[in-house]
Amino acid sequence: MKKSDFFYFLPEELIAQHPIEPRDSSRLLHMNKRSGEVEHLVFSNIIDLFNENDCLILNNTKVMPARMYGVRTDTGAVVEFLLLNQISADTWEVITGPGKKAKTGHKFSFGEGILFAEIIEVLDNGNRIAKFTFDGVFFEIIDKIGQMPLPHYITEELQDKDRYQTVYADKLGSAAAPTAGLHFTNELLEKLRQKGVKIGFVTLHVGIGTFRPVKTESIEEHKMHSEHYYLSQETADLINQTKEKGGRVISVGTTSTRTIETIASRHGKIIEDSGSTDIFIYPGYKFQCIDGLITNFHLPESTLIMLVSAFAGYENTMNAYKTAVEEKYRFFSFGDAMVIL
Repeated sequence: MKKSDFFYFLPEELIAQHPIEPRDSSRLLHMNKRSGEVEHLVFSNIIDLFNENDCLILNNTKVMPARMYGVRTDTGAVVEFLLLNQISADTWEVITGPGKKAKTGHKFSFGEGILFAEIIEVLDNGNRIAKFTFDGVFFEIIDKIGQMPLPHYITEELQDKDRYQTVYADKLGSAAAPTAGLHFTNELLEKLRQKGVKIGFVTLHVGIGTFRPVKTESIEEHKMHSEHYYLSQETADLINQTKEKGGRVISVGTTSTRTIETIASRHGKIIEDSGSTDIFIYPGYKFQCIDGLITNFHLPESTLIMLVSAFAGYENTMNAYKTAVEEKYRFFSFGDAMVIL
């Protein structure tokens, strides 16, 4: 298939610039996976779509406030750092901007001197390796001086950092939020439990590569970025028991889906597992485990809309997106949701 097959026209005013309150008051497009028919709901109605023996799988990764602004110690030039991957206790792979102000040996100060960094290597892809010096706990310092690394299409400032976190975020390490989970409240999760729906967690730390566009016209030639995941024995048991009882495994977001399907594809079953995945799911992929998907509305020509098309069917997906545009749903990270069952 071609990248252009996944293009759709989106008016700019439908790109959500801020989260809606309360979280579960966003709109919800429910697609019937078999027929492609859709109905329009509110997210809090999702409880009515679950059965007693179903299980819901959530990604409990937590977003780091990984964007920092500092100054070069010799010139005072302002430079942006975006933390990507932790290499050791004090060393990170980072993106810097502008790059020409961050060459090997250059030193930087952040937060009026509570954190310092030196560039020790420039990688072939343009990223940098930075060694940090500080007193105290690194992540506490980052929480104090860092900003949430919001996607480029969100231009308004986020007033509350917690609104770019799920209410169940627990494992620090993401450069972006698993946004399908932003619609859940603790109260809604409790109502699902009371209905008999079991809830399990996986961890997949979302990399900044999730925002990188597909550059090859033939989607089969696209190379996915790699992300770290973990699925516990408890969650493996939950998924397997759900299947044995005839319940449905409903995945929240493309990240939870990629984790579960990676493990199912590698091992032929769901087991406790950790590692890195660069699985690319697009039409033609045969799903091994999940039975339902909760997701947001994704960018045109993105790997995310390709995954949704693989699960729901290409025609069904593109028709649903056309309907969502016509009905003026809110799109992308802070936008409305779709559930496919």
